[in-house]
Amino acid sequence: MFAEISSLAPWFLTAAALCLLFAQGMMLRRENRKLREQMKERCETLGRELHATASGSMGVGQRVVTCERQLHELRGMLDEMRQNDPLRISYDEASRLVDLGADIDDLMNTCGISRPEAELVSALRKRQAA
Repeated sequence: MFAEISSLAPWFLTAAALCLLFAQGMMLRRENRKLREQMKERCETLGRELHATASGSMGVGQRVVTCERQLHELRGMLDEMRQNDPLRISYDEASRLVDLGADIDDLMNTCGISRPEAELVSALRKRQAA
């Protein structure tokens, strides 16, 4: 009887090993399925977050474009105001006249600026020329 059991032992061990392998395979399969579900949920969550981020970025991008457009318009208006500023034209003309040798009274009469302004323009131009 001992000989019969010893001859069947390898078969029992093989069957036990196969049962254990089968059980392990089932557990791994269940774990794999669970991980796939978690991965799918994670991908869906990341997709929603990406969509929200992209939507927010587009809104910010549109606001930046609007701000750039307004900045460009304001720069144009500022440049136009600078070019049309009557005081700037007077000072430019006064500087030109000082270069031509005009005195303070000539600057006051020609450019319509006050005596301190005429003295200042004259002093600055003479200092730049030196």
